[in-house]
This record gives sequence, structure tokens and C-alpha cells, in this order.
Amino acid sequence: MTAATLVIGATGTTGGRVARLLAGQGRRVRAASRRAAPVAGAEPVRFDWYDPGTFEDSLTEVDRVYLVPPVGDPDPATVMLPFLARARARGVERAVLLSSSAIPSGGPGVGQVQQALPGLFETWAALRPSWFMQNLTGDHEHARSIREEGVIRTATDDGRVAFVDADDIAAVAVHALTAGRDAGGDLVVTGPEALSYDDAAAVISEVTGRPVTHRRLTFEQLRDRLAGLLPREFAAVLAGLDRAIAEGAEDRVTDTVERLTGRPPRSLRAHVERAMAAGDGRRAG
Repeated sequence: MTAATLVIGATGTTGGRVARLLAGQGRRVRAASRRAAPVAGAEPVRFDWYDPGTFEDSLTEVDRVYLVPPVGDPDPATVMLPFLARARARGVERAVLLSSSAIPSGGPGVGQVQQALPGLFETWAALRPSWFMQNLTGDHEHARSIREEGVIRTATDDGRVAFVDADDIAAVAVHALTAGRDAGGDLVVTGPEALSYDDAAAVISEVTGRPVTHRRLTFEQLRDRLAGLLPREFAAVLAGLDRAIAEGAEDRVTDTVERLTGRPPRSLRAHVERAMAAGDGRRAG
């Protein structure tokens, strides 16, 4: 039987898109999630990072994996590295990791996983996307505050971010999973332009016809606000990412999407327009 691609997080924002794209190409996909939820064209399989008993079956007849780290875990390497070692022992040759543009190889959290990839797999890629456009139109806190209050709250000041559509991230992931051995490496994935949150609010306002403003918070104000929803240590990490944006850490645009997929990345305006055209005006603003 043809070897399969294991897609971990196959019901999530990027994992679902990756699974569907691979299946649409006629490739065999094992769609992994905690409840083995069905994904069109794929074989559902139960997988839980915190249940090593699910690892063995998920790797049956698999030769490559798409890795979405456990959400909200400050030390994902603890559960991911034992799985990756098992995957390599079972004959997996290629791994594509979803990381973040804010985290370099060897850095905290998933950066430790990225650092381990070259020593484990013949072909590997670390996708390091910028901030998702879906954060502004989906179920993220920003999207909710936009819909409910017409406000985006950040501690980014005038800092700019090259927001990227999850569809483009998934397209890069599929390329890294299926193309030649030179398809991988450290891949920073961005949209076509770096925008401040003031700019993003203006785009959303123009497209939706509803006024949206960017409310600027200090690091401390954002940390304390998030601490009402999250553990304080994690709230400080997230607020720190905003502070890094204010200092220019995400003010960059790469050619990764166009270079690897052959088409330019979607702009924020096109993303919001698409959400509106799909009849999901609630999500778009």
C-alpha cells in the first residue's frame, strides 16, 4: 500500500487545510486528532500528544508527518521529541513542523523541536509563519473584540506585522511535504505586506463598512488583561510578543509563498473580502 502522510492537528487551522490539499492531490492521508474526527478523503486516526499509547497506531504505513505542536504548552519538546524519535525508528523520512516567525531554531518552546529535526530526518522543514490573518476574522480574541466592540487591543504600538493567510501556510506545508529534498529548511512565511494594527483596523473598516479601531495598551496592561484568561506566565509571554512587534521584530516580508507555490500570498484586504463574499460577515467584522 502507498505510504501515507500523517497530519497531526488535522481538524485545526492549518492541519485541516493541509489534509484537504493532500487528499485533493490524490495522496494518502492519515488525519490525526484527539477524537479521530473524519476529514474528507483521509483516514481518521486518534492521536494525543499527552497519550503515548496513541503514537504507534498513528504511524502505521506513514513515511512523512506534518507536526502541529500541542496548543498552549510552554515546553512542547517534552512530549514531541519522544514521538519524533519513535517516528524516525518506524521509518518516517520527512517532517514538516509548524513553528512561529517569533521563535528561532534553538529558541524557547517549539524552537527546541526545530533544533532537533536535522538530526532525526533526512528531509525536514520548519514553517515559521507570521501572525495569522484568521486571528482577525476567526475565533481568536482579536476577532471577537472586533466583532463585539469594534476594537483591536495590542501592545504593538506602531510595530508592523506581515499578516499571512492560513491557506498560504498550508500551501507551503504541502510543498515541503511533497517536493524534492531541497524543499525544506527554515521557512519564514509571511503575507505580501507589513502592516501596523492601525493599518489592519483601517482595512477591516473599509471592507466591512463597520468602524474598527486599534487601542494601544502597554505591556503591563496587556499582560494583566490576558492574565484574566490565561496563566500569568503565559500571559506575560504573549504580551512580550506584542512588545517585540513594537520593537520591529516582525517588520519583514519574505518571498517564501510565491517562491515555493508559484503564486503570490493573499493580502489582508483580499482575505477579509473573501470572508465577506463567503457570507461570513460576522467573522469578517
